[in-house]
Amino acid sequence: MESNRYKIIIVDDDMTNLMVVRSAMTDFHDVFTVPSGKKLFQLLEKVIPDMILLDVEMPEMNGYETMEILKSEDNTAGIPVIFLTAAIDPISEIKGLNLGAVDYITKPFSRELLLKRIDVHMLVEKQRKELLNYSQNLEVMVSQKTQAVFGLQNAILKTVAELVESRDNITGGHIERTKSCLSLFVDILLKQGVYVEELSKWDINLFVLSSQLHDVGKISIKDQILTKSGKLTDEEIEEMKKHTVYGMNIIKKIEARTPESVFLKHARIMAGSHHEKWDGSGYPFGLKGSDIPLQGRIMAIIDVYDALTSERPYKKAFSHEDSVDIIRSGIGTSFDPLLGDVFVQNEKEFRRVIKDEGAATYQQYHNSIALKSVSQTVAAILDARAGAKSGDIDRIRHYLTILVNALLKHERYKGEVSSWDISIFLLSAQLYDVGKIAVDDAILHKTGKLTDEEYSDAKTHADFGVKVIRQIQDDVDENSLLRHAEILAGSHHEKWDGTGYPLGLKGAKIPLQGRLMAIVDIYDALTSNRPNREKLSHQEAVKVIKNYSGTYFDPELVRVFLNHEKEFEKAGAAHE
Repeated sequence: MESNRYKIIIVDDDMTNLMVVRSAMTDFHDVFTVPSGKKLFQLLEKVIPDMILLDVEMPEMNGYETMEILKSEDNTAGIPVIFLTAAIDPISEIKGLNLGAVDYITKPFSRELLLKRIDVHMLVEKQRKELLNYSQNLEVMVSQKTQAVFGLQNAILKTVAELVESRDNITGGHIERTKSCLSLFVDILLKQGVYVEELSKWDINLFVLSSQLHDVGKISIKDQILTKSGKLTDEEIEEMKKHTVYGMNIIKKIEARTPESVFLKHARIMAGSHHEKWDGSGYPFGLKGSDIPLQGRIMAIIDVYDALTSERPYKKAFSHEDSVDIIRSGIGTSFDPLLGDVFVQNEKEFRRVIKDEGAATYQQYHNSIALKSVSQTVAAILDARAGAKSGDIDRIRHYLTILVNALLKHERYKGEVSSWDISIFLLSAQLYDVGKIAVDDAILHKTGKLTDEEYSDAKTHADFGVKVIRQIQDDVDENSLLRHAEILAGSHHEKWDGTGYPLGLKGAKIPLQGRLMAIVDIYDALTSNRPNREKLSHQEAVKVIKNYSGTYFDPELVRVFLNHEKEFEKAGAAHE
């Protein structure tokens, strides 16, 4: 019989029994013998065994009493114990098992049975320790990975918000200031007991983090309105007001793609209600008084305060004092009276934030949670900006999945692809066209052929996409999650013959990720309606890709695509 050697202590007041058990086990295990419970605890000060064989009937301290002490001490509680007894008594056996024994062996016993029982229970104990160790390590790994992903997600949200700002010609960190002021305001409200019953039900970190999306609807407003330096016409004002509804719709689209509804609920409510007014004269719904969600009433004050104290294309910045006076005059008409009073009473705290004297305290947030798939936030915003049909990103991810699964079985590519974290790669794909957020509306929505100058501007989206993703990387400690995203953004328009952009890479010098996305992106573009043309059939799109094998596309990847083109057709139909 082969077995690992274990340290085993035998406790029995009968010296004959001790010798018999010792003799049966010495060839296989390191055996220690003691005649009583008291002697056992003296030995345990020097030796911690792998198992204890414990007699039940002993003078002074019986086996049950000994067992109770063993299980009460941290250093001995985990040692497996087998009771040895001459009595066949179900009640006593149950009592011992309830105290924590792993087994009962009745005397007399065979050597083979005793050794087999020991092996079985030590195997169970080994597996238990391995599972416990794995569980503890897994918890640490999950925590570390979760923190990395949360940091990444928050950085993406921050970048999206800054991109919205860049289109609005807002500089100086509107999002950071409003986030800082919002955190300060909520802290003050909680300390003063204002709306504390409702606020105490929120995850405040979530609420503050979600504020970054309060103006996300501006991504759908035309450039000529958003950046106009003069007074807006009545029609332009009405169009500008729609950013609240656009924002709600963008976030609803994200909600449909992620289970993290708590975070999105705050974001959606703020996007849709931060321009409502206490007297009912606001927009988009004309809500009045406490019918306006608390999230919107809080953001209304913070958003106006930051707008007043900041320079905009159409006005100079107001002083802190003048801004507070304007908010004071709007209490009871524009703003919730309770919230307005608290803000005015603590106005000096907010002045420190806008002067960056105390902002750092409120800009260091615990990124305790974010969108489970926050890249879809970017995808949804790009959909809204480009007027793309919902589901484009889901289709592209489906197409990529088909090719990746094929390459995992391909002799040439399986080594490289198997080294990827496939889930991260597919998630990263949602960011491949993020640079289009910087392309002018007139180019993005043009129905006719682009001029050479316009085409040059459109091509900058590849470089800008890389820049955006690197900006996110600068904000997180764990940036390996964005490696695929950066490569995809910068290389999906490179061509096999070297005539692509932005770097003019050729052949296998183009990263595999970019060569894959090149085929997927073209197939999806050809089979989808665009402002300048109607979609092609699946067969026509396949023919185009086949014709450009070896010029635009990696010829081996085209062969893989052709072998799986029917799967592409089914995937496209499933997403219509």
